[in-house]
Amino acid sequence: MNETVKKAELKKSCVNCGAELKYKPGTTNISCEYCGHEESIKIDENGFEELELYPYLQEMGAQKHSEEISMLHCKNCGANQHVEENYKSLHCVYCSMPLVIEDAYKEDWILPGAVLPFQIEKEKSFLIFQKWVARLWWAPNKLKKAALDPQFTKGLYLPYWTFDAQLSASYTGQRGEYYYETQRYRDSNGKTQTRQVRKTRWYPASGHVSGFVDDTLIKASQQRSGRIPNKIAHWNLKKLQPFNSSFLSGFVTEKYTIPLKEGHLHSKDVAKNIATRWCRQDIGGDTQRINNMDMKLSEETFKHILLPVYVSAYRYKGKEYNFYINGENGQISGTRPYSFWKIFLAVLLVLLIIGLLVFLNG
Repeated sequence: MNETVKKAELKKSCVNCGAELKYKPGTTNISCEYCGHEESIKIDENGFEELELYPYLQEMGAQKHSEEISMLHCKNCGANQHVEENYKSLHCVYCSMPLVIEDAYKEDWILPGAVLPFQIEKEKSFLIFQKWVARLWWAPNKLKKAALDPQFTKGLYLPYWTFDAQLSASYTGQRGEYYYETQRYRDSNGKTQTRQVRKTRWYPASGHVSGFVDDTLIKASQQRSGRIPNKIAHWNLKKLQPFNSSFLSGFVTEKYTIPLKEGHLHSKDVAKNIATRWCRQDIGGDTQRINNMDMKLSEETFKHILLPVYVSAYRYKGKEYNFYINGENGQISGTRPYSFWKIFLAVLLVLLIIGLLVFLNG
């Protein structure tokens, strides 16, 4: 295996005890969980490398910044994951199905250009989960005692594409300005009343807008199940660090399944929405119409980035429920069971109160 192949799978051992050093969330250090030894992660002073888009959309250019990585494929939910840790027991981060290490295979991927390291540790994710459970309405009382197996809670780096471009657009349309007229009408009693009615005067408009579109974020993976909820899918990209495999140590990394070409098409849709907003702002007035818009993108670049989330499952009465915690800001979202008896008794109590009120007022 050549040097570029090893780049994302490089593991570092503790100089004191030989154990694997793992990334310590919220820092730029890797540490030994056995003896406490820490080492600093070397951050590339050159920052992120923005890659030219179109050479990568051609077959010859696609391998320039690519490497080989070992992958495990979940046959149950379809997730493709790379594990930066020598787990004795492997389970899918999404559905908890066992993964067989002997089934690992090699696959090329475009090397990540940046990573947003985990900012909260796994222990804090448990506390967030417990507080979330405590606030649930209509949840079974025994849910608070539900077993949350640590081996099924994993820190996962999600793959995303980001796209940068210079955007320019020419447009023709109309600027609408509101004005009001007094209108007379008869009410239900036959009396004459007046009201103000809003109307719009339209004026022709045309122009040109341009600007830089920075870090359009496009999801780069999708499974049949276990999709990350939109509620937690917001990260502060200012915290991105130039890619270093040490940030991945001790975590699972999901490989992108949405190709760069498809991600680029999605980014063009986002750019079109941005161009439309810019045109409306340029037209001004109270409301706007855009009859025609010619948008062009130039100097297009992209990055493959990794963003942090904790994924886990808990079992209650034989059924599995999932929850997700944003590894940067702690936002949580998940599925939960409902207590039939709590809901039934609450409805029954409401009916009894209504019946009592009717009886007393009868």
